[in-house]
Amino acid sequence: MEDNNRPWLNNYPNGVPANINVDEYSSLLALLEHCVNKFRDKPAFTCMGKTITFKELRERASRLAAYLQSRGLEPGDRVALMMPNTLQYPIALYGCLLAGLVVVNTNPLYTPREMKHQFTDSGARGIIIAENFAANLEKIIDDTDIRVVIKTSIGELLGPIKGTLVNFVVRSVKKMVPKFNLPNAITFSHAIKEGKKFSIKPSPQDPDRTISLQYTGGTTGVSKGTMLTNRNLVSNALQIRSLMVPYLEEGGEVALCPLPLYHIFAFTANCVAMMTFGAHSILVTNARDIPSVVKEFKNNKVSMVTGVNTLFNALLNNEKFRKLDFSSLKVTVGGGMAVQKSVAEEWLKVTGCYLNEGYGMTESSPLASVNPLDGSGKLGSIGLPAPSTLMRIVDEEGNPLPPNEVGEIQIKGPQVMKGYYNRPDETAKALVEGWLNTGDIGLMMPDGYFKIIDRKKDMINVSGFNVYPNEIEDVIASHPKVLEVAAVGVPNEKSGECVKLFVVKKDKSLTDKELIAFSKENLTGYKVPKEIEFRKELPKTNVGKILRRALREEEG
Repeated sequence: MEDNNRPWLNNYPNGVPANINVDEYSSLLALLEHCVNKFRDKPAFTCMGKTITFKELRERASRLAAYLQSRGLEPGDRVALMMPNTLQYPIALYGCLLAGLVVVNTNPLYTPREMKHQFTDSGARGIIIAENFAANLEKIIDDTDIRVVIKTSIGELLGPIKGTLVNFVVRSVKKMVPKFNLPNAITFSHAIKEGKKFSIKPSPQDPDRTISLQYTGGTTGVSKGTMLTNRNLVSNALQIRSLMVPYLEEGGEVALCPLPLYHIFAFTANCVAMMTFGAHSILVTNARDIPSVVKEFKNNKVSMVTGVNTLFNALLNNEKFRKLDFSSLKVTVGGGMAVQKSVAEEWLKVTGCYLNEGYGMTESSPLASVNPLDGSGKLGSIGLPAPSTLMRIVDEEGNPLPPNEVGEIQIKGPQVMKGYYNRPDETAKALVEGWLNTGDIGLMMPDGYFKIIDRKKDMINVSGFNVYPNEIEDVIASHPKVLEVAAVGVPNEKSGECVKLFVVKKDKSLTDKELIAFSKENLTGYKVPKEIEFRKELPKTNVGKILRRALREEEG
């Protein structure tokens, strides 16, 4: 990498290298095998109080892999993983890699229509699915190539007593498992038991082989399968590791994982990168259940946690959370959406730990940049590019722009995807001479820090002026009576578009006039919202990111 293209190098904290060795491991499987051999007797994952060691993880994964191969699945075949955070997920992921299969991470909240698209588009031949979502699979399975179905329950690996109790509550009390009929499905435990009868056949593990189809959210059209290779995912795990090495120790950290592992953020940062530290990962099955997140913080000496702004904000508004002991907390990283300044400041005040904003996308595995974890970064920025990563700002013709000029962010590095599965035209639009077009608007400061202003598609045009929702939301979120806020553009006869706010109150006394007055004090005239709508809650993605798109669609 050309250092003259990286003005940010002088700002890297001590101990963070400028580059990683992208050839250190030939495959993600090789990386995981190294971790298991190094930390075999240490706790790897805990869910609902049940823990498995690295050794137990490997043993169960190898049996699952052997079973999957025995059912006729061959290297390169796609297998969908559709489950929340449970012990079954890391076992299933590891097992698929051992069997040479391509993992298709699937959001459990998908409708049958969305499931059908993803499974037919990917050509999935197998699926490991939580029973909670099996009824939806039943509706579309005949329209797919899926022939191997492994079902699991939330309590399946929690032990006979606790597992039975959890399943009773999920099935009979909360009624979270609709009736379904999948005649040829077997249980996860049965698959592992049957796998003892078989041995694993070796499979290709070259660096450029696609091992994961990670589907984009589909917010700009049809959801596309991002082809992530061994090199992509190993590189990003090592990039994350290199950023955290100055602050975390091997074999002694406790990492809280409230975000779903099927999402690329937690997939790489928690499930893979934390394994390189031999960290003990605490899985939260439902991050929207804030009391359960607080409980895990209370019961474990958490030293590292990832999340999104809405999660951190919700925790800060929980009195039991604010009273906890945070002396063990070393690293907090926020991603998936902008970390609001008011939330970051309050997090530091309450926990004594910096909330560092990172940036990335599915197509970059995901991490591209992050603020230094020692708090020396710039609040409101997305930090410095990760090791072995180039970033730049370009105009609409793709010409590089100088510092402080606003344009589209581009990324180049070993973590950038191979392309979109079966979509050469979309790949050509996204990748230009190795540079990934992100669709995000931002700027680079003279010292190499990057600032994201907003998504291209979210920009609001008021009388010819560009208004960025992130800025509006950041200002409104600082109002003491506001819990959550989203800003979108709506049609307006005079200005073409105007700003509309959707607000969840923290204090019931809050009025629209109060917010308008506050906006006028902090925003220039054309940025002041013309419409305000109060709601009990805002629509969110599976990881808690506020869906502006859904709000825009409601407004027509």
